[in-house]
Amino acid sequence: MPAVGTGRAAGMQQMGKLYPEMADRPDGPAVIAFWGSDEPGDRSNIELREVGWHAHLRGQFFSVESGLVRIRTAKGSWILPPGRVGWVPPGEMHEVSISGPLVGWGAMLSPAASTGLPDQSCVMGASDLLRALVRKAMTFADAAVLTPEQERLTAVLLDEIRIAPQEPLHLPMPSEPRLARIAMHLLVAPQDDRPFAQMSSEAGISERTARRAFLAETGMTFLQWRQQARLTLAFERLARGEAVAEVSDAVGYATPSNFIAMFRRAFGAPPARYFARFATRAA
Repeated sequence: MPAVGTGRAAGMQQMGKLYPEMADRPDGPAVIAFWGSDEPGDRSNIELREVGWHAHLRGQFFSVESGLVRIRTAKGSWILPPGRVGWVPPGEMHEVSISGPLVGWGAMLSPAASTGLPDQSCVMGASDLLRALVRKAMTFADAAVLTPEQERLTAVLLDEIRIAPQEPLHLPMPSEPRLARIAMHLLVAPQDDRPFAQMSSEAGISERTARRAFLAETGMTFLQWRQQARLTLAFERLARGEAVAEVSDAVGYATPSNFIAMFRRAFGAPPARYFARFATRAA
């Protein structure tokens, strides 16, 4: 499948200057690994913060150790916080934004190597083994032909990617125009606590019809979707270094303790401990 997009949009999403055309490279290894940051002088510098709609020949598999990446596709949006792995399949149109100082790693997979992976963008868990395999695969990213040992390591790396568990950090968007307006409003004003019945009425749709359509189009109830939206927006603000109390208020929680409890249920640790763990690892 050919890459989509030309000029700046097609050329910007390069995760590192070391491999300026790796995302659309038709030849070379099935897996082209990379590691980089946005630090000046980093030979694999990741310097771009906003990338418009585009797609690539190769599938994109990547993780961040600090900072946060947000991906938008036609199906909705999802966030990639530290400790998770993002996947964008070959040819899928998407746009990207980056928050906070970024350190990241990953690989570009040929269409053949992408077989067996999800056919839509998603977030998966990351293991220490997967991280180590990417480090090793970087040593032969420019090879034209792999040795038997490199082929075996590539096969193990692909197996680790395929068995990585998917995680619920996707925020699907309703397509029904009136529901889409409600959803877009809440992404701008997540602190809006008005009842769904009132929002539906003001949008010109009955609450019963709205609830049924919202579940059918997103796979979530309205309350589940609003919580997921708040979590998505909170992650972006926390990755930029904002205080928990400020983030809690901005996304609509009555108290910081309520927000911290929600965060702990979703990710197993309060925000400060969660982000500190990955900041230490990335240093």
